[in-house]
Amino acid sequence: MSNTNQNRRPSFTSSVKPISNTAVMAKKRAPLGNITNQKNESQIPNSSVYFAHCSNKSAKLKQAPTQPQTQASSSSKSDDESMSIDETKSTCDSYKSPRVEYIDNEDVSIERKAFSNLYITPSSETTNVNYCRKYVLSEMENNDADPQLCPTFACDIYNHLRAAEAKKRPAVDYMETVQKDVNSSMRGILVDWLVEVSEEYRLVPETLYLTVNYIDRYLSGNVISRHKLQLLGVACMMVAAKYEEICAPQVEEFCYITDNTYLKDEVLDMESAVLNYLKFEMSASTAKCFLRRFFRAAHGVNEAPCMQLECMANYIAELSLLEYTMLSHSPSLVAASAIFLATYILDPTRRPWNSTLQHYTQYGAMELRGCVKDLQRFCSNAHVSTLPAVRDKYSQHKYKFVAKKFCPSIIPPEFFNNSCIDQFSN
Repeated sequence: MSNTNQNRRPSFTSSVKPISNTAVMAKKRAPLGNITNQKNESQIPNSSVYFAHCSNKSAKLKQAPTQPQTQASSSSKSDDESMSIDETKSTCDSYKSPRVEYIDNEDVSIERKAFSNLYITPSSETTNVNYCRKYVLSEMENNDADPQLCPTFACDIYNHLRAAEAKKRPAVDYMETVQKDVNSSMRGILVDWLVEVSEEYRLVPETLYLTVNYIDRYLSGNVISRHKLQLLGVACMMVAAKYEEICAPQVEEFCYITDNTYLKDEVLDMESAVLNYLKFEMSASTAKCFLRRFFRAAHGVNEAPCMQLECMANYIAELSLLEYTMLSHSPSLVAASAIFLATYILDPTRRPWNSTLQHYTQYGAMELRGCVKDLQRFCSNAHVSTLPAVRDKYSQHKYKFVAKKFCPSIIPPEFFNNSCIDQFSN
């Protein structure tokens, strides 16, 4: 018990100063504590919610068995090796399933092998797309050597995702029309904290995106007090983890990650409320769903996957989760805009949009302009943001340090000109 107490993180309100990590740490504990509530008589200003930065002690559950050495081995890989992001992923209870193997080391793609190569089949309906065919499009769908590419159904899957994103989008103005005690600043703090929790438990990115989707959909129709906002966050993440993860964290772990602010029954009751309000419709089209497909179009048929481009686009897309105003943009538009901006940041001399991307995303460069400008602003201001979790996450070697890349403040207007796309297409 003494060892466990030593490894416990203090709450956000604790005055304990951070200590340095040691070589024997199994993993970094995400910040714990009472972030958005007044349950323990914490005083929160009406205008904003404040996080005190917590220490970097390694923490373990009170009843958790000693984790095997193999779990920490992934973090000790040589920096000289180029590794897949999926190599760094595991589930919260990976010690319970030691035989689970992830993508092999030769796969440099950031996505899961079964999904990253999702192709689009030819469709007679694409003749109505408004673009010039001066250049031959990259025919991604012609490569059917891998049965996991699903070329027969890829077009139907994409059309379904586009239809579903409209049906399961949260209200874009729920903060103004529904909520009384919660504001967009509190939402941003909650999502920032959930990013750290997802890193702590090494959850897949899809879990984080679904969590934010559930939170926004629930808040669109239910008034909630600020001291229940963190409870809603962990309940939504628990539901999303059950939907996406191989081994989802247990309810006790979500209680613990909040510094035991909430009891097990409270988390379960909130989980039930979320499920009932959403009518158990847990699938949702998020920006991550569309990024899988758009990466393929951005890479081209004969090009090796560019991990830096994928990391940069994922970084930009996750930044959008922090911003309540980004709800006005559809997930597919955010994903396409993230590809546009990521390409421009990595190579400002290259035209970031071409006819292949326009064909497979069904967005012209002009349609992306507003969303790209918003993402560019968030990316440019990330280094001074009070919500550092996403930037800290993508400042690591395994994400190619993309958060440290300079984001130009100006994008040439001609890059948004649809009529020039074919002339400069690669």
